[in-house]
Amino acid sequence: MPRRPRPTRSARASAGGAIVAIDFGTSNSTAGYPSAAGPVLVPLEADHATIPSAIFFNTEDECIQFGRSAIESYTQHYEGRLLRALKSVLGSALIEETTPVGNQRIAFKDIIGLFLRHLKARAEAGMGAAAEAVVLGRPVHFVDDDDARDRAAQDQLEAIAREAGFKQVDFQYEPIAAALDYEAGIDAEELALIADLGGGTADISIVRVSPARHLKADRKADVLANAGVHIGGTDYDKRLSLDQVMPHLGYRSHHRLHPDRELPAPVYFDLATWHRIVLLNDNRTASLLKELHHVAAQPALVHRLARVIRERTGHQLAGDVETAKIALSDAANVALALPYVDDGLVVELSRAAFERATGAETEKIAASIHACLNQAGVPATAITTLFLTGGTSAIPSVRAACRASVPNARLVEGDRFGSVGLGLTIHAGVRAHG
Repeated sequence: MPRRPRPTRSARASAGGAIVAIDFGTSNSTAGYPSAAGPVLVPLEADHATIPSAIFFNTEDECIQFGRSAIESYTQHYEGRLLRALKSVLGSALIEETTPVGNQRIAFKDIIGLFLRHLKARAEAGMGAAAEAVVLGRPVHFVDDDDARDRAAQDQLEAIAREAGFKQVDFQYEPIAAALDYEAGIDAEELALIADLGGGTADISIVRVSPARHLKADRKADVLANAGVHIGGTDYDKRLSLDQVMPHLGYRSHHRLHPDRELPAPVYFDLATWHRIVLLNDNRTASLLKELHHVAAQPALVHRLARVIRERTGHQLAGDVETAKIALSDAANVALALPYVDDGLVVELSRAAFERATGAETEKIAASIHACLNQAGVPATAITTLFLTGGTSAIPSVRAACRASVPNARLVEGDRFGSVGLGLTIHAGVRAHG
């Protein structure tokens, strides 16, 4: 079984401050606090309990914006730098690198710190008290098959949280948090498979849930197994983009002088990957685009690529692909209009093609479920409940693969974007009073 998240100190709220819970997600985040009436998720943006994990350095108005406000200003073409999916840089070499913002360069770890400070401030405003302790959610694996980098990712997030003002930091697995949220509403013991399918990871746990043990501090014996894979909604976005959108910008098109040779792919992979889009705004990429345009058999397609990068609409393109992916959950085909890529350009997207392109990702999620069952030493038929949460659980092929893995289980769906945050808040309450 993967090692349990390790607190460096007890996360019990001290006399000088309260405890909060933060679900810092790849795509969306929540913050909450335990109250006498139960867990509370605070409104982070207007009346929304969730906030997109996005930050915009608005150099035109000289301010920093978060969430929907950040995305709106970016799409309205305010001058500045938008960053999303920042959680993805934890455990990678990017965490120590800097990115240009206006006339300065800012480290990615400091950008994450700004976002955590914002969540902390919103949580404190919601509960009316200063917070010194925090419970942070974490995936089963920040990094697949590399314990050292996985530990480094948690250490990085802990250091960032402390720099943001938290004196005490504890971690809980995100699928265990989802289990705590589900457990709050049951009236009999169940053996549940919890699948938290978020923006960056697919995390699986098998947990014995029971109303009699709901608020016990020590639940180690009830957690039969944890497994996970670093695959989430952003990976499905990337596959959809590369398979059905990027070919309209020259991906997989050929060299003019060498018809058997495709144009270099890395620039397209970066443009299709949320946290790497910002890396394209440099002189090296500009030089590469000039070269590609010169050697391309279809230069008009590379012209589209160059326009997106030059006009910095890469995040807008990624957001439109994500929106189309969501629409494909309810429709067999979706027309994606991209006038900022080329006048009149409309790309016809197909759910069937999307499912073929993401088959390997879906199979890895199913394999993670089977690995969790094997680790727990229980047959699939023993699982009584399949609890799905996270935005990726809305994808029909993913849901079908999960259901097929535990065919006898009753399907229960949690709040796709709030279950983990609520569970972390429940855990924070147990920590505060345990």
